[in-house]
Amino acid sequence: MCGITVLLSRPADSELQEPGSVGAIWRNLVAQNAARGPDLQNTHTVTLKSGLVLSLSASVLHMRGLHPQKQPHVLDGNVLCWNGEIFEGIEISPDANDGAILFSALAAATSPSAVVEVLSHLEGPYAFVFYSATENALYFARDPLGRRSLLLQPPSPEFPALLLSSTSGGQTATPNVEELSTAHILRLDLDALHDCLHLPDSAMAKLSRVGATPQAFSSPPLVNSQVAPEEEPLCVNVPPSAEFREAIAQTIACLDRSVRLRVQHIPPLPPAMIGTNAQDPDVPPARVAVLFSGGIDSTTLALLTDRHIPQDEPIDLLNVAFENPRKLKVQQNLEHPKRKGKGKPKASRGDENRAEPTYMVPDRVTGLEELEELRALCPHRRWNFVEVNITYEESTRMKPVITGLMHPSQTAMDLSLAMALYFATRGIGVVRTADGTAQPYHSHARVVISGLGSDELLGGYSRHRLAFQNGGWQGLIDELQLEISRIPTRNMGRDDRMISSHGKESRYPFLSLSVVSFLASLPVHVKVDPRLGNGEGDKMLLRAVARELGLTLASRRKKRAMQFGSHSARMEDGAPNHGDDVIR
Repeated sequence: MCGITVLLSRPADSELQEPGSVGAIWRNLVAQNAARGPDLQNTHTVTLKSGLVLSLSASVLHMRGLHPQKQPHVLDGNVLCWNGEIFEGIEISPDANDGAILFSALAAATSPSAVVEVLSHLEGPYAFVFYSATENALYFARDPLGRRSLLLQPPSPEFPALLLSSTSGGQTATPNVEELSTAHILRLDLDALHDCLHLPDSAMAKLSRVGATPQAFSSPPLVNSQVAPEEEPLCVNVPPSAEFREAIAQTIACLDRSVRLRVQHIPPLPPAMIGTNAQDPDVPPARVAVLFSGGIDSTTLALLTDRHIPQDEPIDLLNVAFENPRKLKVQQNLEHPKRKGKGKPKASRGDENRAEPTYMVPDRVTGLEELEELRALCPHRRWNFVEVNITYEESTRMKPVITGLMHPSQTAMDLSLAMALYFATRGIGVVRTADGTAQPYHSHARVVISGLGSDELLGGYSRHRLAFQNGGWQGLIDELQLEISRIPTRNMGRDDRMISSHGKESRYPFLSLSVVSFLASLPVHVKVDPRLGNGEGDKMLLRAVARELGLTLASRRKKRAMQFGSHSARMEDGAPNHGDDVIR
């Protein structure tokens, strides 16, 4: 993974030092993107025939191959800035660098169609900028699902340059920056440019992602349009059909493979990160962490991760909770002497004595319960349950940093989700010993597993039940197709900017295009049955998968959004009531 900063400008503009100038903003973004790739940083400059200068900077987080490999990749005048992982489509050996292999293929491509053909075979999260010396053209794109951030700042009189960057620097630095669309691969013909202020329409081409040999990785798939038979029985006290049993087995196999591809062959942590926590010196540090709410998605992924990590290695479970004054005030009112004992969240097995009451938010309660279920099923594993407790003072103090990172995302919902992701993946908190003593802990795991995508693919939202009520099975099919088509615009770029700011990388097993295609191919009535109650019919297939894996408690969990489970939403009275309200 890396941070990308690319600037196309006049030579004099890139050298400017004044605050707000092209040169100052460029250098600020290069420094900010260095946090995404703390292992190596480098810049390569190309002087074009027009006299314009193309500056390409990349920072590297070593995640593939035996040793860190410097970026940008440069060969025969071609240059590649690559922020991604290739999990399928191109064979990559464990000791090889996927960016270097991709660069060789792109450098050999001598036409737009050849470049598209190479990219259409890739499965994995990515964003890239590629300069083709043969064509004197600049290619840039994000993967079809938008799992990595790449922002575009078009030229303007105030900013007479073209900027591409993994981060924005905030509203003040780049007020006109926008998320790069995932619909196309963009090609900028540099021969058509004579200055940076005017980009003729003919210079920018939007290339189809579909190559000469259509691949499953070119675009999100279509949902199976088979409508359930009218007599389709409710799956209550009825033996599962052969079709349903087969779907369970296939889903486990497909999801397990996706997890394996995302947690195997992770390089050891840098020596400076080893031994920084108060734990057994004979226990190696965790290389993998799971964003862990105790919900069905994160618990299932944690269990599957256990299958593919050496048994002597811990797995960090990151569980974030916020001191929320508004919520605490409500709780105090509920605990008025006349109603003593009501309104408090319940925890199992005396866990409330092991955690601070302020931070016993819903996700902390379910997280502790699912920790016990994982321990029972995987007694050999050391699970580091990391209590990430964020005071109101700290969340308020860090708000400007977080709003700057999430820009151009700017709604109240963006902020509450960004807060939760930023602090959870920072990984600073406590783990508890067997007697409940809290020990400071900092998770340095560079791979963070997330359950994002399961609700969209398996019918986990309340709007899916509403679609069924209004339009039957066909209405539900149409809604699930909309969900898949909306995945690229669901702010994964924002999430990437949050997580990567800590020099860590998010990986989404549910959002492997192989998993997306498989789940989309299943008849809808095999995945979800809105006729059943909440916590039963929603994500029905995943609930059956969890039961098959032994996660009985997790299989009954109801859907709860991260911002509500962690209490990162609406911390003050008078805070925006609607998630789409723009923050000020």
